[in-house]
Amino acid sequence: MSRSRGLRGEIPLLVLVALALALVIKAFFVQAFFIPSESMEKTLHGCHGCNGDRVLVNKLVYDFRGIHRGEIVVFRGPPSWGAEVPTSPASHNPVRRFLRGIGRAVGAAPPSEKDFIKRVIGVPGDTVQCCDAKGRVVVNGVALDEPYLFEDDHAVFGPITVPKGRLWVMGDHRGASGDSRLHQDDHQGTIPERNVIGRAFVKVWPPHRFGMLPVPRTFLADGVPLESGVLAASGLFVVRRRRRPAAVR
Repeated sequence: MSRSRGLRGEIPLLVLVALALALVIKAFFVQAFFIPSESMEKTLHGCHGCNGDRVLVNKLVYDFRGIHRGEIVVFRGPPSWGAEVPTSPASHNPVRRFLRGIGRAVGAAPPSEKDFIKRVIGVPGDTVQCCDAKGRVVVNGVALDEPYLFEDDHAVFGPITVPKGRLWVMGDHRGASGDSRLHQDDHQGTIPERNVIGRAFVKVWPPHRFGMLPVPRTFLADGVPLESGVLAASGLFVVRRRRRPAAVR
């Protein structure tokens, strides 16, 4: 009897330890991220208030190398970027805030209204614009074939040269994505590299949607001046430190 009581008494401690480990992992290594909108269809299924995809985000990778074109990144939106989907007002109840934080840590709750997930199209020094004669986005004079798109609204922009330390990002569902194209009054729509939380590298939920999130072939094709693809294929990476994302206020 005393042994069973002892085991029951240990359960709350084990739960607390598990939660603490989840928070440490979230803070420094990998974070689960809930897809709340349809802006990344068909690559990522999202639906506010329903069963959207969950992805894992590598928070360390960009401490050791640069951000590559074609990668899907989670980032904190600049002040001018509004939420893509309605969000619940912040609770003043500390217990609810704690539980929501736990839910976000494991990808069970929608992210902050300032967290976005998009695909990197242009890195510092790139010139991006739309569209060519076939309605395609052009990077450094080379048109991108993007079979991963759900819908392309062929919105005209550019040419825009991406400044140092910034990125041009777009959603895969162009008609439903509040991305760089819609914020050109703020640094021409580009976002700071320091705002990037990490790279989304795998879909983990629901189980039938499990799969990796590789860089699309269009960014690795011959003739496309995307040096990141060459580096990835050869296994050579430049070690580079960058600042941590700024704190959200």
